[in-house]
This record gives sequence, C-alpha cells and structure tokens, in this order.
Amino acid sequence: MKELVSHLVLGIRVCATDYEGATRRIIEAARQREPLAVSALAVHGLMTGVLDAEQRYRLNHLDLVLPDGQPVRWVLNSLHQTGLKERVYGPALMLRLLEAAAAAELPVGFFGATPATLQRLAQTMSRRFPGLCVAGTWPSQFRALSEAEDAAFTRTIMESGAAIVLVGLGCPLQEIWVYEHRNRLSMPLVAVGAAFDFLAGVKAQAPAWMQQAGLEWLFRLHREPRRLWRRYLFLNPLFLVLWAARQCGWRGLDVSEGRPPRTLRRPG
Repeated sequence: MKELVSHLVLGIRVCATDYEGATRRIIEAARQREPLAVSALAVHGLMTGVLDAEQRYRLNHLDLVLPDGQPVRWVLNSLHQTGLKERVYGPALMLRLLEAAAAAELPVGFFGATPATLQRLAQTMSRRFPGLCVAGTWPSQFRALSEAEDAAFTRTIMESGAAIVLVGLGCPLQEIWVYEHRNRLSMPLVAVGAAFDFLAGVKAQAPAWMQQAGLEWLFRLHREPRRLWRRYLFLNPLFLVLWAARQCGWRGLDVSEGRPPRTLRRPG
C-alpha cells in the first residue's frame, strides 16, 4: 500500500493528502482487512497533542492524521508548501467513505454518541447510500470501561463483520480509543469528530462560507458557548501564537514525538 507523506505541524505528524487520497487508503485497508488508525484533526485536536505529551505520542502513532481544520491546512501549506487546496473535513470524509463502502460492499460500524443519534444516523445514511450495510451501532457508555468490558466490546466489533468502524466519541477520547485499539482490530478505525451529530441532523453545521473561511469555530461557539468557550477562546489564539513562532524559526515542539502513555484509558 502506498504511503502518504506526513509533515510536522507543531510537533504532530499531519498527512498532506486530500479526500481522494484518504478515502483510497482507508478503503484499501478495509478490503484487505488490515488495521489502520485514522483521525481527522482540527485545531482543537491538534492542540490536545501540543499541550499533552502523552496525547502527542498517541497522535504520532496513528497511521493517518488528516487536516480537518482550515487553519491546519494553512499551516501545512505555509510551512511545508504542500499546496493542499482543501481540508479533509471529518463529516465530508465520512460521507465519501460510506459511498465507497456501499459500492465495494464493505460493511461499516458506528461507535459513539447516543442510541437515538445512532439510530437516526444509520437510517439516514442507509437511505442516502442504497446498498450500505451497517454491521453494527454501538453507543458510547460515557465512561471508562473495565478491562473485561473492553475485551468483550472488541470481540463484539470483530464478530460484527464490520470492515470499517467510524468513531464519534469526541476529541480527545476518540483518538485515545483509536490509538488503544489500533493493533487489536483488523480494520480501519476512523475518528470523525462531530460527524455523527451533524449527519444525523442532531446539530447544525456551519454555512459553507464560514467553513471555507476557517470560521466554523465561531458558529459552533455561538451554538454551544458554555461547552466550547474554553476550547476556542484559549486554544485558537495559542495555536496562532505557536504558528507565528514556528514561522519565525522556532522548532521547539518538533523535537519530541511525545511520551508513551503510562496507563490505558479505555474510553467507551
């Protein structure tokens, strides 16, 4: 399988690819029943790795970290001259993967969110992509699982026949789960952020012009200020400061891939 090229963005290896490249790589791995750990990261997800050495290690040991946010794409282009013309937005990537999975007769599974959201998601996606086989839907327990619970859940996924598992636990829990299960499940595990809520119609997406201008964060902050204000009013400015410092030649975050996690989290 052809390797995709990654570049350091504030110490995190981000793959310089587009929807076509990412979809092709994931579908290839699904056909071969090979493990592949994937996450589409916006600024918030990237900054969890910048600020936490253990999370940086997890992210740097995924197979594909994709530039979900426009600012992440801009940094790739400005620091590494990648020439990317679009980001790889989690919800849009998920739609492309489901379309390709339906055409290739590859069963998919959805892990995360609530039972009600998953039911709406499975129904909506099955109508949108005739022939799509949903092998399983597994809601989040919104807590850490015991070792026995986690082992049983892993067996459930394997026995479901799913060839791709889309993971919507929210950042950073979904990346932690994908990292911890990347060698235990022989299929692509793809963390897609808020895609479940958006595609199920539970939450509204920002207008296209705001997404293209890198202002999706402002739309989401307006919708959920109590939950998201710390994320956007602290992390976004810090990201810009670190980006500017890197442009001026500072490479402090590029020298360490992070620290191996001392314990398993087992989010579920």
